[in-house]
Amino acid sequence: MNRIQTQAEWLQRAAEVLPGGGFGNFSNDIVVARGQGAHVWDEDGREYIDYLIGSGPMLVGHGHPEVLEAVFEQIGKGLTYFTNNAAGIELAEEIVRAVPCAQQVRFVTSGGEADMYAIRLARAFMGRDKIIKFEGGYHGMSAEAQMSLAPKRRENFPRAVPDSAGIPQAVADDVLVAPFNDLEYLDGFLQECGTQVAAVIMEPLQRVVMPEAGYLQGVRDLCDRHGVLLIFDEIVTGFRLDYGGAQERWGVTPDSCTLGKIVGGEGEAAVAGRADIMAHFDQKAVDPDRWLMQLGTLSGNPVASVAGLKTMEILRREGQYEKLKATGQRLMDMQSKALTAQGIPHTISGDPTLFDVVFADGPMRDYRDTQRGDLGRLAVYNRVLREEGLLKAPTKMYPCLALTEEDLERTGAAVRQAASAL
Repeated sequence: MNRIQTQAEWLQRAAEVLPGGGFGNFSNDIVVARGQGAHVWDEDGREYIDYLIGSGPMLVGHGHPEVLEAVFEQIGKGLTYFTNNAAGIELAEEIVRAVPCAQQVRFVTSGGEADMYAIRLARAFMGRDKIIKFEGGYHGMSAEAQMSLAPKRRENFPRAVPDSAGIPQAVADDVLVAPFNDLEYLDGFLQECGTQVAAVIMEPLQRVVMPEAGYLQGVRDLCDRHGVLLIFDEIVTGFRLDYGGAQERWGVTPDSCTLGKIVGGEGEAAVAGRADIMAHFDQKAVDPDRWLMQLGTLSGNPVASVAGLKTMEILRREGQYEKLKATGQRLMDMQSKALTAQGIPHTISGDPTLFDVVFADGPMRDYRDTQRGDLGRLAVYNRVLREEGLLKAPTKMYPCLALTEEDLERTGAAVRQAASAL
């Protein structure tokens, strides 16, 4: 059977066998054939500068030769064993060295799975059922996480709005929702119901909304005052904002955290935290009714582990984070300059390592602020960027270390074209 050559033919095949014609992750109008460095090519051979980078994990770029060498060496020894392996143990050791809250680590295979287990772990440790999350915060695909991620209607806090069908009302009853960057609300809320709450789970940088000065420390202090655990979802920010993630960047240490994307190269994630909390994964360490069962066929698999170890080694080299942040700042500045020149209201929201344009005047303090953005303009802007050879998520731009000066110049031209189109 001859291999189908055109992207259109691949998309037709996808429409027949995949709901919505895609994997559910990204736009279903492109089929990527390969990636190298900061570039990907679709099945028609068209090249794009990649600001999606697999939704974040490819921080050192696609096909980094040192990462490939480590992976190829491991593949010759075996893909997975369902047992302990040296690479996974070494990866856990490096996470403990790097991440302030991490005394122990348990591996899983995706960020959403890590968040699910972090919530369950907090409930097991605290003996309480309720969880506080922040409106607009993304914590994967579990039933708890699919509460007020992108609510189609506004409810008074703390009522949770399910984002998906198939979630029992009982789940919604145990998830309480608060606005981001509002310590006064959180304090009052915890005074009222803190004795029922197991944990507060949060992205320290919520999508592209930055925490205000002192906010994360304020949340830490409130959790301590009311006897509630604090979970940082660092699936995105871990090893991206800084080597030690948001915990290093802002000097605030949660009780536990979740890690993914970069930490496993790809195909691996983790829950990390205080040893007394993590002990609930150990059947011999806790009472039977407080033991948290967790296993996974590919958890801690050696291929993902060696990829993660080599990626982390590269990130530890001198100047890597300075380069990443400088590149991101240039990308932020070029977009703000181009849009300002066209007189278009906008805010570049986020951190140089992770950000996007919101087509509304700032500041962006929480999810509802981001919803003020002009979605029509955003759609045109993203469409033109794609036409000009840039691949990015609808509401996020991920810089990577493989971007070159030529890539940035081409990006600047594309951005000017997209701003002009508005």
